[in-house]
Amino acid sequence: MTAPAPTPTRKQLHQIAALCPQRWVQHYTRSKLSSDPVYGAVANEVIGTTEPLLDIGCGIGLLAHYLHVCGHHVPVTGFDYDQRKIDSAISMATSAGHSHLSFAAGDARTGLPEFSGHVVILDILQFFTEEEQDALLTAAASRVASGAKLIIRSGIRDDSGRFRITVLGDYLAKACFWMKAAPTRYPDAAQFQRVLTAAGLKVSIQPMWGGTPFNNFLIVGQR
Repeated sequence: MTAPAPTPTRKQLHQIAALCPQRWVQHYTRSKLSSDPVYGAVANEVIGTTEPLLDIGCGIGLLAHYLHVCGHHVPVTGFDYDQRKIDSAISMATSAGHSHLSFAAGDARTGLPEFSGHVVILDILQFFTEEEQDALLTAAASRVASGAKLIIRSGIRDDSGRFRITVLGDYLAKACFWMKAAPTRYPDAAQFQRVLTAAGLKVSIQPMWGGTPFNNFLIVGQR
């Protein structure tokens, strides 16, 4: 087992936020990077390895910058549906001088970039139908190299109050235009086991609530 990933300093997180082109996004980024447990969770899964990383639904590229300040300098390819966010991600990487980070816009429902390494999918599966989710998970798994991982953070559908809060949060993100779409369907744990096991991955599913009220889980599939 690899050692835990280093924790970025407050100064390092503020330096990432300063790259954002809009002031309100700078405030959002500082809060997101300092409070959301997903960045440290992904870092713990990949630091100490040398495989490149594909970030599906990368947004403005915060994960790539977080991994960089943790000392993980492998090539990262970011892929997102929202051209505005990709434009910001490119601008931020250019301002930081990070030539190992690249970003492209595209629809994950119609195809993913050719790739082999670690694959990350954070907080986007709820915007797809069940058939689209199955197809995306299968396509993502096919890009996981031998010994590498598919790392997913997703809300999981169940009867909990946390799940109802998760749905409300996604609708609020749509209402304030941070997300381009409202949620369509949330996967359940059995779906991850079914699809990823069939794709040849060994699957683990763990709660990852952190200090948040959301019904988030970390799903890791290793080849």
